[in-house]
Amino acid sequence: MKDVHSTLLDRRSIRRYEREPISQEDIDYIYEAIRNTPTSYNGQQFSVIDITDRQIKEKLYDLTGQKQIRTCSHFMVFCADYYKISELADRKGLDMPEFTHTADGLIVGVVDATLAMMSALVAAESLGLGTCPIGYARTAAPEETSKILELPEKVFVVCGLAIGVPREMPDIKPKQQRELMIFSNKYKTEKLVSELEAYDEVISNYNRTRSGGTTTNDWVSHILGYYREAMSYHMLDALRRRGFDVKR
Repeated sequence: MKDVHSTLLDRRSIRRYEREPISQEDIDYIYEAIRNTPTSYNGQQFSVIDITDRQIKEKLYDLTGQKQIRTCSHFMVFCADYYKISELADRKGLDMPEFTHTADGLIVGVVDATLAMMSALVAAESLGLGTCPIGYARTAAPEETSKILELPEKVFVVCGLAIGVPREMPDIKPKQQRELMIFSNKYKTEKLVSELEAYDEVISNYNRTRSGGTTTNDWVSHILGYYREAMSYHMLDALRRRGFDVKR
């Protein structure tokens, strides 16, 4: 098992996997890490669907175009989940507040599911496995994905995580320097843009020289391209159909 230092600081996204199963012992360890995730109020407002069925993975690949979904050993889908607690409340005759109709309720579910995904990612990486978070699992086709996974109301996909034995070891992508991410006592704006320009050039150089496929992408234009694409998503409508009609 890798130490904490290597697990956290040597991590990179893996998109090509060996067709090799993960031992049940390792999967059980990942499951336990997920179960021990800290959550808001200890409400555990998340659930995980671990997909190993090839037909289901192929269907999700057809919707997303993400090749790592088809080749990974396990594709875990992390969901915000208020269905479980609402069902128990109904069984006990308790009034379920319309928490899912608030921005905070939405945020709580997203945060819980995201923390659970990070627990799984760190556990898998510590075992020497490769991982790749896939946010597009949420946005590519929300209705079709919900039907494939048979999600009940008050449950929606937050993110997917591919896990498997790595077939590649790509270069680690440069991250923003510490001073751009971690501020002391208050938000820093002084020299922010000039430091971001320097990071933008670091990413441009990385993309021109990295192993494997190279590109001419910088950082800011590339990310803005993702934002523009996301403007065509209709996530609010999808959330409302899942029972999250955010009003305040």
